[in-house]
Amino acid sequence: MIKRKTPFSFQVRVIHRYLGYFLSGIMMMYAVSGVIMIFRETSFLKTTVVTEQQLTPNLTGGELSPLLRMGVKVKKIEGDILYFKDGNYNSKTGMAIVRKEKLPFVLEKMERLHKATTNSPLYFLNIFFGLSLVFFVLSAFWMYTRLYR
Repeated sequence: MIKRKTPFSFQVRVIHRYLGYFLSGIMMMYAVSGVIMIFRETSFLKTTVVTEQQLTPNLTGGELSPLLRMGVKVKKIEGDILYFKDGNYNSKTGMAIVRKEKLPFVLEKMERLHKATTNSPLYFLNIFFGLSLVFFVLSAFWMYTRLYR
């Protein structure tokens, strides 16, 4: 029996096709989250969430930042109330009111995955996806240059 060697361009085409099927879902997710990230400075698809948090009284703006997990720049002080960009803090009672705009849960998770760094547990997924896209580009050129010879 004679074994036929399949051309390398055919093998590349098969890998390209099946890897494309496998990654089509994550490509859709990155496309959607990328479009949503264009509007990250606006209120598009976001809801305002107001949280009240009891803190110790008589804190300064610098002491509020780590406790509220946000950058607090005091804009004005009226009596016992410190006003900052996304809320206020009553230094007498210790009550902080913070307003944040949040995306729906699924979109927030997609955006976080899109912006992953090495501190994120799934950053290897971004590396794999990026390398797969490089393979798609190179294999497309390889397939079509070999097709028209």
